[in-house]
Amino acid sequence: MTLLIPSMKSLLKLTPRLLAGLALMPIAFAASPNDKENLIILDAQGVKNLHLEMAEASEADFEQSILALGRIAVFPGNLSVVSSRIPGRALTVNVKLDQKVNKGDPLLTVESRQPGDPPPSVILSAPISGLVANLNIAPGRPVSPEASLLEIVDLSQVHAIAKVPEHFAGRLKEGQKAHIRVPGYPDKTFAATLEHLGALADETTGTLEAAFHVPNPDTLLRPGMKAEFSIVTSSRSGVMAVPREAVQGEGAARFVYIADYDLKNAFLKTPVVIGEQNDAMVEIVSGLLPGDTVVTRGAYGLGFAGKGSVSLKEALDAAHGHPHGEDGSELSAEDQAKAKSKPQERAGPLMAGRSNTLTLFFAVLSSLLLVLLILSLVFRKRATA
Repeated sequence: MTLLIPSMKSLLKLTPRLLAGLALMPIAFAASPNDKENLIILDAQGVKNLHLEMAEASEADFEQSILALGRIAVFPGNLSVVSSRIPGRALTVNVKLDQKVNKGDPLLTVESRQPGDPPPSVILSAPISGLVANLNIAPGRPVSPEASLLEIVDLSQVHAIAKVPEHFAGRLKEGQKAHIRVPGYPDKTFAATLEHLGALADETTGTLEAAFHVPNPDTLLRPGMKAEFSIVTSSRSGVMAVPREAVQGEGAARFVYIADYDLKNAFLKTPVVIGEQNDAMVEIVSGLLPGDTVVTRGAYGLGFAGKGSVSLKEALDAAHGHPHGEDGSELSAEDQAKAKSKPQERAGPLMAGRSNTLTLFFAVLSSLLLVLLILSLVFRKRATA
C-alpha cells in the first residue's frame, strides 16, 4: 500500500506536463471548431435509409428561364376521325379503346341498308397509326354518315401549350428551348421547342399562349396532362451551381451538406450564398469550391439526423487506422500505444455502471486498509514503549 503514495505523487507531477503536451498536439479535424458541431456522421445503414444521392459542384453554363404552367395537347394533324359514308349498322368492331393500331388496319365492318343476301358491307380501315382515343360504336348499332365512330390519335409528338404572363412576351421568340415536367413523371424532363405564340392574349388571365413541339417517342405525354414549363431565355457560362434539392434552409439562412473528403459517410453542414435559380439548378455565389460533393436527394432528411449514428472518434479511428481522442484530437505516440494495449470495453450504460461501482469499491477498500495499517503501527509503538 505504501507504494501507492509515490505513484500518486508522480502522476500529480506529470499531469501539468501531459496537459501542456496535449494542448500542442495537432487537431485531426482541420476545419474550424464550429465544423465539429455541424458534422453529421452516419453508418452505412443510415445512408441507405435516407436514400442519399450526391452531385459534384462544378462551373458550367447556367440557363436563365421563365416559368409557366399549361397542358399537353394533340399535335395539329395528328388526330383522325373515322366515319362511314354509307348508312347501315356495325357488323363487327375489331378494336377497343386505347388500342394501338397501324395505318391500314381493319377497324370495323359496316353492313349497308341496301337490299341483298347478304346485304353489301364495307370495311373501314385506320387512316393513321396511333391509339384509339374515342370509341362510339358497338356491333349491331346503327351507323349514319354524320356520326363519329371512333378517333385515332398519333402521340409520337405532341404540343405543349404554356400560359405565359403577357409581360414576358418580349422575351419569347420561335425556336427557344424549354424543359417540361408533368406530375406523372416528376423525375423526368422533356425537351421542347417553341413553335409559335398565340395571336390573341387572354384578357381575363393576362396570359399569352406559347405552343411547344415536344417529341414523345415513348408516348408518356398524353393530351390533357398538366405541365410545368421552364422556358430558356439566356445562358451564362462558368457559373458554380448545384441541383435545387441540395440547397436547404430559407431566406438568408441557406446551406448545403458537403461529403467529407476524409471521413466515410460524414457530411458537413455548410452555409452558402445563392444567386439565380432555374427549374433544376441554383447558382452558388460563395461557400463551395469546384469538386465539392453535395448531398442532393435526402438532404432535407439529413437535417433531422442530429449528430448521426457514429461518433467523431470512431470515424477518425476508422479513417486513419489509429486511436483519437473523444473530441477527434490526435493522441501522442505514448497515448496511442496505451489505447491500443487496453482491452476493448463493451460499451453501454450497464458496463459503465459496473465500472463506476468497482472503482468506488476499491477506493473504499484501499482507504480502509490504509487506516487499519496506520492504527496497527500506532498500537505497536505503544506496546513497545
